[in-house]
Amino acid sequence: MATFVMLTRVAHEELRSPQGLKVLEEQVMGHIRRECPQVKWIYNYALLGPHDYLDIFEAPDLETATKVSTLIRTFGRADTEVWPATEWGDFKQILHKLPHLETTGLRARETEDVASAH
Repeated sequence: MATFVMLTRVAHEELRSPQGLKVLEEQVMGHIRRECPQVKWIYNYALLGPHDYLDIFEAPDLETATKVSTLIRTFGRADTEVWPATEWGDFKQILHKLPHLETTGLRARETEDVASAH
């Protein structure tokens, strides 16, 4: 399963009461559970700032993450941003699979390219 980070900003018209937010969340999560049962919620945070919520969830693929975002945007009347995320340990494994470039050699070539361009 892939990990996704989602920021959500609820439409101002929906912010009529704290209880209203709770009801809205329950309704939206009902839609997500029905349409995307394979999604696993890792963390949910309420934020103080330009976004109202930060959610971290796992989904089998980008298409499913897009469905989650679309359901929240449609039924939750909110704006969302969804980013794929890679755990640091997994990211380091990806780095090990990349071709090795000698850092000092790379810097020397960059310096030569800049000098020859002038």
